[in-house]
Amino acid sequence: MTDNQKSNQEDIEAIEKVLNGDTSAYKFIQKKYTGLVTSLIRRMIKVEEDVQDLTQETFIKAYNALSTYQSNYSFSAWLYRIASNNCIDFHRKKRVQIISLNQQQYNSDEMEEMEIEDASYLPDLQVINEDKRIAIYKALEALPDNYREIMQLRHGEDLDYNEIAKRLNIPLGTVKAHLFRARKLMYEELKNKKDLFF
Repeated sequence: MTDNQKSNQEDIEAIEKVLNGDTSAYKFIQKKYTGLVTSLIRRMIKVEEDVQDLTQETFIKAYNALSTYQSNYSFSAWLYRIASNNCIDFHRKKRVQIISLNQQQYNSDEMEEMEIEDASYLPDLQVINEDKRIAIYKALEALPDNYREIMQLRHGEDLDYNEIAKRLNIPLGTVKAHLFRARKLMYEELKNKKDLFF
């Protein structure tokens, strides 16, 4: 058996344990792949706090999709695909289309001002956004106090991990661990609302 085969067999055994209720076996997978996943994401994302957030999200998404993993494929490749798709989604959400209002275009021999379609008007958008806001608020309120506070500092006040650690006077590792658990709890709460978020 090659090293790669041994490694994948280890992964399969850990996944089977997780799927059979031993969720602590997932720590083995996280420990084994965190460095590699972080490195992959860092090549696609420049801001370190975003890298850390996306690494955590990748492991949460992988955990929630473990039952779909097929053991005849490499687990590491499956995990990297989740990480890569996570980065692509992140870039897509961040992308803003910019267009000059003074841009001119030629039509036949005449020059005319470019007409810009109002793509922002969707009749249901206001209702959907309100439903999202309420769902997120309820999921946030359901968190334990310490998790909710850290989530608000990270995503409400946009503080980085070090700033949160200083503000709360707790170790940096605790900030990361609490954010990971808080996001996992919120994902569990919101995954039943796929029509709004996923």
